[in-house]
Amino acid sequence: MHLNREVSILLVEDDDIDAEAVARGLQQARVANPIVRARNGEEALAILREKDGALGIGRPYLVLLDLNMPVMNGIEFLEELRADPALTRAVVMVLTTSNADKDRTAAFDHHVAAYILKARAGKEFEAAVKLIGHYWRYVEFPD
Repeated sequence: MHLNREVSILLVEDDDIDAEAVARGLQQARVANPIVRARNGEEALAILREKDGALGIGRPYLVLLDLNMPVMNGIEFLEELRADPALTRAVVMVLTTSNADKDRTAAFDHHVAAYILKARAGKEFEAAVKLIGHYWRYVEFPD
């Protein structure tokens, strides 16, 4: 067991307001994990692969993924992520506005750890952000 192991968070979110809300929620929950942001799936893959001048992210990491994004959406990102032997074990939680069955099914078909709706404002969203922030304390991540 890796006690006190810092887990970085890769937030894949195109909307500035939503990204700020997640960051603020994590801060309010006293989660001090490093957060790196990508604005679409293509940027996120560059960060994970440390390509195209992207800075990269330390391991272990947790990906918070929006589904509705330009350039490469969340489902396309998951397809590419799971097809890459170096990234296939990445822990991904979907954080999205989409409540569509097809999106939920597609996400879980790509082995996401959770599917959380952003629309659940107030206490429910606060609880979801706390879950995300504390998830790494209880789960063993692959190297």
